[in-house]
Amino acid sequence: MVLVPDQMNRLQNVFARLRTIILPYAAHLDRPEDSDLRISLDTRHTQKNGKPLWFGGVEVKKNYVSYHLMPVYVNPELLDGVSPELRKRMQGKSCFNFAREDEPLFGELARLTEAAFRDYESKGFV
Repeated sequence: MVLVPDQMNRLQNVFARLRTIILPYAAHLDRPEDSDLRISLDTRHTQKNGKPLWFGGVEVKKNYVSYHLMPVYVNPELLDGVSPELRKRMQGKSCFNFAREDEPLFGELARLTEAAFRDYESKGFV
């Protein structure tokens, strides 16, 4: 991936901020990857295929940073009440993309991440 310096700095700032949202949950999860471009968190719950259930992660892409939150795929009701602005950032069923920092949406995403963690916890996945 080739990024121009301004774009790289902007995306790195977005990544760093989104990383702070998901990182507190790492103490309760496994962290198979944590680099300057990607962090990934797995639960310790083993699925039928023998692989751990993914919680989520943050990843720098070419033009944006993706914030993945698998519990909203497992339980779409977690998205009830999510603002239209945050829904506009959704790609697929469990991914939110950001090209710039957006503190109001990051605050909402932090609350959604907390609810998602509690949901996985209530299901015995954490």
